Amino acid sequence: MKKIFVSIITLLLAIQIVFAANPPSKPDEGMWIPIWIEKFNYPDMVRLGLKLKANEVYSYTNPSIKDAIVGLGADQYKPSNGFFCSGVVVSPQGLVFTNHHCGYDAVQQVSTLENDYLTNGFWATKLEEEIPIDEMTMSFVVRIEDVTSRVLKNVNDSMSLSAREKAISKAIKEIENEASEKGKYDVVVKPVFEGNEYYLHVYETYKDIRLVGAPPSAIGKFGGDTDNWMWPRHTGDFSIFRIYTAPDGSPADYSKNNIPLNPKKYLPVSIKGVEKNDFAMIFGFPGSTNRYITSHGVDQAINQNNPLIVNIRDKKLSIMKSYMNQDPKIKLQYSSKYAQTSNYWKYFIGQTKGLKRWDVYDRKKELENQFMNWVQQDATRQQKYGTCLQEIENSYYLLANYNKTMTYLQEALLQGPEFIYFGFDLLQLYSVLKNLETASKDDKAKIEANAKLIAKNLNENAEKHFKDYNPTVDKDIFIAMFEMYLKDVPKDQQISAINTLEKKYKGDLKKWADDIYNKSILVDQTRFNNFLQNPNLKTLENDLGFQITRSTLSSLRSMWQEISKAEDMQSEGYRKYIAGLLEMMPDKAFYPDANSTMRMTYGTVQDYYPADAVHYNYVTTLNGVIEKEDPTNDEFIVPERLKELYNNKDFGQYADKNGNIITCFITNNDITGGNSGSGVIDAQGNLIGLAFDGNWESMSGDILFETSVQRCISVDIRYVLFIIDKYAGATNLINELTIVK
Repeated sequence: MKKIFVSIITLLLAIQIVFAANPPSKPDEGMWIPIWIEKFNYPDMVRLGLKLKANEVYSYTNPSIKDAIVGLGADQYKPSNGFFCSGVVVSPQGLVFTNHHCGYDAVQQVSTLENDYLTNGFWATKLEEEIPIDEMTMSFVVRIEDVTSRVLKNVNDSMSLSAREKAISKAIKEIENEASEKGKYDVVVKPVFEGNEYYLHVYETYKDIRLVGAPPSAIGKFGGDTDNWMWPRHTGDFSIFRIYTAPDGSPADYSKNNIPLNPKKYLPVSIKGVEKNDFAMIFGFPGSTNRYITSHGVDQAINQNNPLIVNIRDKKLSIMKSYMNQDPKIKLQYSSKYAQTSNYWKYFIGQTKGLKRWDVYDRKKELENQFMNWVQQDATRQQKYGTCLQEIENSYYLLANYNKTMTYLQEALLQGPEFIYFGFDLLQLYSVLKNLETASKDDKAKIEANAKLIAKNLNENAEKHFKDYNPTVDKDIFIAMFEMYLKDVPKDQQISAINTLEKKYKGDLKKWADDIYNKSILVDQTRFNNFLQNPNLKTLENDLGFQITRSTLSSLRSMWQEISKAEDMQSEGYRKYIAGLLEMMPDKAFYPDANSTMRMTYGTVQDYYPADAVHYNYVTTLNGVIEKEDPTNDEFIVPERLKELYNNKDFGQYADKNGNIITCFITNNDITGGNSGSGVIDAQGNLIGLAFDGNWESMSGDILFETSVQRCISVDIRYVLFIIDKYAGATNLINELTIVK
């Protein structure tokens, strides 16, 4: 369902259905579009304990919960590209809580060996000490609107696919231009239910974001890879930022004259604590799910994609780890890269196990059989939906010819040795230099000026890149990735640069690597900067590293020519299949797959039974942190200050009724990647935690929600406040909050 090429491009840059009037059945799962709350969700939310009115949860005209929720993005990408995490505003001065792992890259960026905030933590005691974070943005939802009728106004079933897409694109462009109010807002219209419905999302985006606080990694990342995706968990996964605005309150680039945001809404923070069956609601920006994927997609995940991604990432991780263990500087440089790679390395291991354990393939197959039986009972249904499952099956069959190659391009090349992806920054300059070769005398001066401007911007980007780059580590990754690539990828699908390896270096990968890392401008900051002083086409064309970048891009383009028809076939098949499912079950309340837009999920605090004779409680305590301590293992080091507070029972107002500090808790909320940092909200609209993970038994949850074990892991807000107050002594931040006791 998720287009392969779309995921690659993201790395390089990122039938109308009307529901039946019958009241929906109780949703056991779902990441719900907030504007649906009164239509589908509110009665169930009240039944589970919600005390707020529907318009206090979501409203376009009045302040509501949605106005305290932010999506975390990057300056070079618009909200249309999605958000990497979520956050929640907690003070009238624009203070934002999110996860430690969401702020990890930002903290790493501003850390040095002398001021290692990852290791030691960071706490600003006044506004002047807060650190600006380059390229981080935070976006608020202004409004969400169903625009299906407008998008599909000129669409009919007799149209060709290309004509349909053209009509839809034209309508979307008109809607987005209108809603942006001449650039005031970031706007995107996104399809749901595979193009059966369309929703407009209007955002206000702030670019002056500053780091306010972060615990040391021994707290914020306690448990490391070992505990990742696991319960019980004892991780203080939080970090703190602040949004700044121009003096008039409008979004603005960084300036010393900017002031803290005066938010439309912020959430009070409750230290009452959680009990089993308590209502819990989560707002955030979940990235993507594939709940409507067919059995063919499940088979592809189990037997093709997941094992391959795990093997490639396993090799990268082992190389990075070996160097990080030897050198503190490399450890700091690669800590964020390692964490990002490791996170979904373990996820894909768990997903495969979950897909097998819960018989997801067979369950999907059973639904498909039910669907086809329903289709065959009516001639009209046969005409509309009779071929959709066959189209989907055929598309997976065709894509299987290129699936391994595309996975290697993404995982081993674009996310392997860094110089390949870094080289894409030079493509615009390369194009300008090519034009210069054939330009007229009158045009040369203008083109040369453009080249100098591009070179200047590249110089600024290079500073950030090389700060966290080590050519020795990168070289080992290059060799390892290309060893796997050459062995596993069919020769006729390999990038053209392999010809250089075979002809010039007689297949000797190490000699090729030696020349690249001794000569290429992409792997050495001095050579790169010298080139930018006098950029010329010949140097770029002869550069061994840039040749690999260009041939990687060429391979992506040619591969897309081969797979685009299969992708179109798959998209059309899924569009019709999902439309049919909605028609087949008119009394069921369906929700669309996550697509990095705002969603609401609600449920309760719950324990669970992961296996026979095994029971997991719904909370963990600081006792467990102490029990897990292992001074010989970086993942389980407990700071002396934390042990001192524990031994003295110096917990302040943050202990529970039994005198314990609760570290984390679990709920049956439905979340996925992108929800990290989302606020967990109680029945009265108070913040009680920050969602940060799923549990191991539910790793197949992006494809199938298994109610009995699907759990969301959150850091308890009392632990967050305890660390801020008692551990860090940052009472200035506590004083900003509205605390509900």
